[in-house]
Formats: sequence, C-alpha cells, structure tokens
Amino acid sequence: MEKASMGLLIISSLLLVFLSLLSHSSSVASNPTPTPSEWPLQFHSLIWHNRTGILQKVDLWYDFINGRNLNIIQEQLSSDVLYDVEWNNGTSFFYTLDPYKKECNVMYFPVGILRPNWLDGATYLGQRMVDIFLCNVWEKVDFIRYYEDVGTKRPVKWVIFQGQAWYTTHVMTFEVGAVLDDPNWQAPLYCFR
Repeated sequence: MEKASMGLLIISSLLLVFLSLLSHSSSVASNPTPTPSEWPLQFHSLIWHNRTGILQKVDLWYDFINGRNLNIIQEQLSSDVLYDVEWNNGTSFFYTLDPYKKECNVMYFPVGILRPNWLDGATYLGQRMVDIFLCNVWEKVDFIRYYEDVGTKRPVKWVIFQGQAWYTTHVMTFEVGAVLDDPNWQAPLYCFR
C-alpha cells in the first residue's frame, strides 16, 4: 500500500508541476510583446543630453499639430544658448539670440520632424532597469535604443549611435499637452538674409 501511495504522490506531484508549467506558458503566451507608445501630439520635456562627454540641458517642445519641434540647448557651464527650430517641411533653423553674434544656420532635412509613431517597426529587446525605472526597451534601425517606463508609458531615455559618438538622452520632465506660445517659434530676421 505504501508503494501505491508513493506512486500516486509522485504522479500527482508531477501532474502539479506539469499544470503549473502549462499555466505559466499560457500566461506568457497571453502577454503579447509590448509596443512603444506613440508620442503625444504636443508636449514639453526637460532633458539631459550626453554626447560622448559633452553635457547639455535641452528644453524640448514638440508640437506635431502645428508641424514643429524646438530644442533650446545649453552646454554645461556655458551662457550660450542655441535654438534649433525644426519644421515639418524639413527646414531647420539653428541660431543664437545673442545680439552681438547673430549666428544662424539654415538646414534642410527632407524627413521633417519625428512623427508620433516614429517607433513603429522597432524591435523589442525586453525589460531593463534604467536609472530607477523598469523600462521596456526597443531598438530602431540598429542605432537608436528607446526606453519607456513600463507603468506610466513615459519615455525615460534614448541612446543614439552616430559616427563615433553616443548620444544619451535622459528625460527629466514630460508634460503632455504643454504648448509654447507662437512668437517663441519664430527664427530671427537675420536667418532670412
């Protein structure tokens, strides 16, 4: 009788292990691979940018509704501020507001500003701890890694490899719906000479 009881115990234990494995595999199968959230149509974000040792504070204003993006860039311990206004038509203005320098470069990038769904088609790499956040991680076109907080779906960080340099961006604030007043988007007159 003891052998029969022992056999039943082993069989029932194996059955429990099998059922728990089956339950675990079905819960994994029912959790599809996450997709990155689309960017909101308008937001403001304060970001810290490290370009292989060059630190920058960037005020990022994204306004897809009006087809524009603005980066206000200040390098560490510098009083110089660079404005980078990008338009959806592909035109970008890089300028300073220093009345003595009046520097401006106009460039054309045919793609325009990033679309809210710019991460469509990115490859999911899994979850990682970034700073203090558990993030889903995606890779886009082999040189962009994007980290999104699992709970809030807010961007936490992105890393871009370009040439010999790494561009690491840490998101400090993320204000959905924030809009910069229209006059602040206008490049100065000396950009149009």
